[in-house]
Amino acid sequence: MYRTTASRLRALKGGMGHRGLARFVSTSAVATKSTSGSFFSWLTGERSSSVPLDFPLKDIALPPPLPDYVEPGKTRITTLPNGLKIASETSVNPAASIGLYVDCGSIYETPASFGATHLLERMAFKTTTNRSHLRIVREVEAIGGNVTSSVSREHMSYTYDALKTYVPQMVELLVDCVRNPAFLDWEVSEQLQKMSAEISEYSKNPQHVLLEAIHSAGYSGPYANSLLASESAVNRLNSTVLEEFVAENYSASRMVLAASGIEHDELLKYAEPLLSDLPNVPRSSEPKPVYTGGDFRHQGDSGMTHFALAFELLGGWAKEKDSIILTVLQMLMGGGGSFSAGGPGKGMYSRLYLRVLNEHPQIQSFSAFSSIYNHTGLFGIQASTGSDFATNAIDIAVRELISVATPGEVDQVQLDRAKQSTKSAILMNLESRMVASEDIGKQILTYGERYVLL
Repeated sequence: MYRTTASRLRALKGGMGHRGLARFVSTSAVATKSTSGSFFSWLTGERSSSVPLDFPLKDIALPPPLPDYVEPGKTRITTLPNGLKIASETSVNPAASIGLYVDCGSIYETPASFGATHLLERMAFKTTTNRSHLRIVREVEAIGGNVTSSVSREHMSYTYDALKTYVPQMVELLVDCVRNPAFLDWEVSEQLQKMSAEISEYSKNPQHVLLEAIHSAGYSGPYANSLLASESAVNRLNSTVLEEFVAENYSASRMVLAASGIEHDELLKYAEPLLSDLPNVPRSSEPKPVYTGGDFRHQGDSGMTHFALAFELLGGWAKEKDSIILTVLQMLMGGGGSFSAGGPGKGMYSRLYLRVLNEHPQIQSFSAFSSIYNHTGLFGIQASTGSDFATNAIDIAVRELISVATPGEVDQVQLDRAKQSTKSAILMNLESRMVASEDIGKQILTYGERYVLL
């Protein structure tokens, strides 16, 4: 074989010259006449009997092409006698995402339970009264699934993503992990140690410190509670605190089982027997936001200044029109880091890119942000710059906020671009199964139904 290959290469090299090379470079005619199938077959002297790619295969039926418009699946909602809601939408996707969402976040913590939601997030999918943690891991891995948990100021979320053929196993394991946590002392102690390390790490992250600082400075009461437990709270937390917190807040009327990619009747068949006996403990009272405004300063030695200037959005998601306007406003102002491929602000058309990042190289980042809750919200600008330019950067932030609120300062082209960008961002996010199930669950917890963007 090696001799044959070498002789052919010598023939090609010596007998063709530039003319031969030009012939082989000019592709289509040579490729059409060749019957050898590939360059390797020609090189080794072998013949190929491969079928052309455009030749229809025998006994193979091609599926019909998808239509230009596929109507999205409608969200169906069923309320069980105990008040728990089960909701789902179908899709052609072979995978499904199921989430159990609880109307319970850090705003429900009391002085005796500060940090409980942070620890609950870390204790998710640990040992239950029916399964060991190892068994849970093995069962999830056996079907190629993915489980996650997250906490916000108003919600706890537990999600399971896998192929929809495993819906019975997904529902049963998810409900077991949420309803029957064992809170073993050694597992709690292990997670408390990891929480201490996490707290230390986050304290060195200026962006995280800022996010928590605007809540602790802006609000008084429950909405000032941090998502991250404090060191003193870690020392007080234990399995008893978690058990009491779950018993008080994980009631049927404050929970939604939401799914994306599953037929509603099928989901109901597996979920109803597992959730219909969940007790419905009356909620003592819903925490109310109390916005006071304030100031927070923390001395650092990095030579950089990070700041946020924020204001309250009255009403939050409860005032749908105002919350949508705020979402478009955030997209309109935009911003980001000072560097993007090709130079600062290339291809970025938001106001903060064009008017700030392109004009002031001293600023490292400059962007609009928002945090919207059921009955309140925060909107503002956060930035990072050298300490010697910090005063100027704050003045620029104030100027930009005043400018966007001044009639005639925002032209129609900018506004239309922000609207379209907002729609695009929402639709792209909803292509994710896990985002879609989260959207269903949290909208039902907030509004009692689901609104779909048209």
